[in-house]
This record gives sequence, structure tokens and C-alpha cells, in this order.
Amino acid sequence: MAQLLSSSCSLTICSRNKPYLKSFNQCPTPFSITVASNNSKTPLRKLSLQEQKPRRGSVVVHAASVSTSQETPVQTSSRDPFKAQRVMVIGGDGYCGWATALHLSKKGYEVAIVDSLVRRLFDHQLGLDSLTPITSIQNRLYSWKSLTGRNIELYIGDICDFEFLSETFKSFEPDAVVHFGEQRSAPYSMIDRSRAVYTQQNNVIGTLNVLFAIKEYREQCHLVKLGTMGEYGTPNIDIEEGYITITHNGRTDTLPYPKQASSFYHLSKVHDSHNIAFTCKAWGIRATDLNQGVVYGVRTDETARHEELYNRFDYDGIFGTALNRFCVQAAVGHPLTVYGKGGQTRGFLDIRDTVQCVELAIANPAKPGEFRVFNQFTEQFSVNQLANLVIKAGEKLGLDVKTINVPNPRVEAEEHYYNCKNTKLVDLGLRPHLLSDSLLDSLLNFAIQYKDRVDTKQIMPSVSWKKIGVKTKTVTA
Repeated sequence: MAQLLSSSCSLTICSRNKPYLKSFNQCPTPFSITVASNNSKTPLRKLSLQEQKPRRGSVVVHAASVSTSQETPVQTSSRDPFKAQRVMVIGGDGYCGWATALHLSKKGYEVAIVDSLVRRLFDHQLGLDSLTPITSIQNRLYSWKSLTGRNIELYIGDICDFEFLSETFKSFEPDAVVHFGEQRSAPYSMIDRSRAVYTQQNNVIGTLNVLFAIKEYREQCHLVKLGTMGEYGTPNIDIEEGYITITHNGRTDTLPYPKQASSFYHLSKVHDSHNIAFTCKAWGIRATDLNQGVVYGVRTDETARHEELYNRFDYDGIFGTALNRFCVQAAVGHPLTVYGKGGQTRGFLDIRDTVQCVELAIANPAKPGEFRVFNQFTEQFSVNQLANLVIKAGEKLGLDVKTINVPNPRVEAEEHYYNCKNTKLVDLGLRPHLLSDSLLDSLLNFAIQYKDRVDTKQIMPSVSWKKIGVKTKTVTA
């Protein structure tokens, strides 16, 4: 039987012994890994598990089952009414990936999660933890199966290992790939040289492998890639959706919108976008790049069904996003940490809209050879505006919320023009969940419920863009 991994310490990164990857140092993780067996008390013991010839260092878990749900299957491009569309969610154990996998499963898609579980290892390495207690991926999937009758397949391995990814593609045969499987934190990429290198190798090579896998094994497969609004930076002109029409010296052309990335993480996303655009042109791949803003919230209809389905809620200075951090800070009586002047303005969206946008992109695929770019956000706020909203919401709950301006650890404009276009997803049918008093109240109450789990040492920023160096650092406070 395939080795099953516990949530506490059994984190697997695939071995990479193939010579064609050795020149890139095989996407090394800047830390050691211990693998432990959990065969005696596996949470999936009630399912019929099948080992699918797992290679050393990777795990493929199949739960053989028949769905009992009555929801109409989403058809594939072949229009077979008896075959649901198959969607591979890479990074399906993460914040956005987990919510998306459950949402698509509920909607009738056949879903597989592909994940190396390395995000859990980052927490162990840096002494961090989710505000919400999250159970192992095996417990999560078992609970979802028990509640809904729906099966989600699980492939544990690293997409930087092309052999593992190839086997996964050939086994699952996806009609669409939703790619969340990247190191997604700008501060993490700026801790030290090893994290910067890891971020770019993991993200860029992983995406390249996905593109090659689509070309070799599923050429009609639609890639839905999570990008970031941070690719654009903060230009002094309006930000279009991916492309801009320019007239220069009497000639006009439509070109990719200029990129002004602000961290090694954001630069990896820029490299991804260029690689995807090239392969769409050269190989006819169909792809949608979702340039996502800052996500807030924790609950979706699916994750709220049971505590074992809870999503992670990061509040620390490395993985926590602005509004989520502020709500936790307010709950524990810590001043809201406004970086610099607080005029930094970004696009924001509720995590419920993240899953809605992904579903819309899958249901309305790009054409062969088309590289679409959607700006995925619903509202724009400055950091100061967010802080003021949390202060007012806290007052209604009897919280005395203060702010503090801390030296900005990032290199960024603190006062700037910012106006982004975001019409394409609305045109496809997006119905946004705008930031409301009730949502803020819910987030604050959620943070209050779990405030005993907050480690206040993790609240203040500890990573400096200017002080990054070559020495490997362990950041704990």
C-alpha cells in the first residue's frame, strides 16, 4: 500500500535523479526533510486505496469509490454526457487550492489534488502556524468524502520532478489544470539567497514542466494559472488586463502590459507569464492567466461544512495577507501594523470569489493558442483604508483597535496612482462578494474564536528587502 503521510511531520518531496534536471539542482528545498510512515492509523483506512506503482520519494493515493451525489456532471469537451470534466488542482492543499478543489468537486467536476505538502513544511521550519487548526490532507479528503459522497484523488509529489508529473498526467488525464502549486509569498522569497533561488526554481521550472506535460500528454488541456497583480507594479497609468495598445512613432500595436515586479516571488510570476505566452504561440496551448489581487477571508460554503475541512488562516508577517493580519491583530489587542505611510493601494477579493473566478475560467476555456489574462480582484483599497475599516468594525464588537506605522520592510511606493481594469471576469458572470460590515464582523469573530492560538511574536515584519543576504536564516521572531 502506498505510504500515507501525517500532517505533523511526514512531508514528502519527490526524489529527482534524472540527469535532465540535475543542471537546475533539481528545485532544491533549503531545508532537510524527514519522512515518516503512518500506515497503522491512516485516516483513509475506510476507503479502498490502490497503489499505482509509486516511485521512491513520491506517493500516489487513489480512493476507489462511486459518487453518490445527484449533481449533474460537468461535461468534457467531447460532450460525453456520462463523463464529468476532469480538473487537476496543483497546490490543492494550500489556501486558495483547497477551497478551489472542494468548490469544483461540489460543482460536479472530477477533481484530483497534486501537492508536495511543502507549504506545511515551511510552517515547521519557520515556527509558524495557521490561526485555524488544519488537519492532514488525508483527513480532509476523507471528511469531504464522508460528507458529500464525492471522491477527490490525491497525488503527493513535486511537479519539478517531470517523471512524477508525467505519470500523474497519464493517470488522471485532466481536461483542465488549475495551477496554484508555487511558493506564493513575497517575504519568503526575500528571507535569504536560498529562499530566493528556491522560489524561482520551484515556480518557473514547475510551470515549465506543466507546460511540457500538457504538450506531450494532453494537448487540448486548458491551463488555468494563478498569476498576481504584483506583476504590474504601480505604474502612473491605468493597468489594463494583460495587454496594452500603444501608438509609437506613428505605428500602433497591442503588446503585453509592462511588468514591474517588486520581489523575487513576483519576478517568478513574470517569468511564468512569458513562458506560458510563448508556448501558447509556439505549441498552441490554451491558457488563462488569473492575475489575482490580495485575497482575504477563510470560509467558503464548502470549507465551512465541517471543522476538518477548515482552510488555513495565515496571520504572520511572511504568509499572512493584509486584511487577515489586521483582523487577527485587532482580536488580540495588537496595534494594526501599517507599513510606512500606508498609501499602498492594491486590488482585493474574497476567497469565495477566487473559487468563483477559477470555475468561470474553466467553464469558458481559452482557444487553442490563446493566452488570456484576467485581472482577478473585485475592489481596490489602500492599507490605511483597510485599517480604518477594521477599526470601525472592531468598535462595534467592543474592541479598542489602534494602528502603528512601522518602517516599511519592502521597497515600494507608499503613495501612488492605482487604477486597474477588471471587466473580463465580470463579463463571464462573476458576482462579487464585496467587503462589507458583516464580512468584517465575521472575520473578526473568527479571529477572536481562535485568538488563543495566536503567537504574537509572529505579528511584526521580520524580513527586509534591503537586508537580504547569502546566509541562510531561520526566522522565528
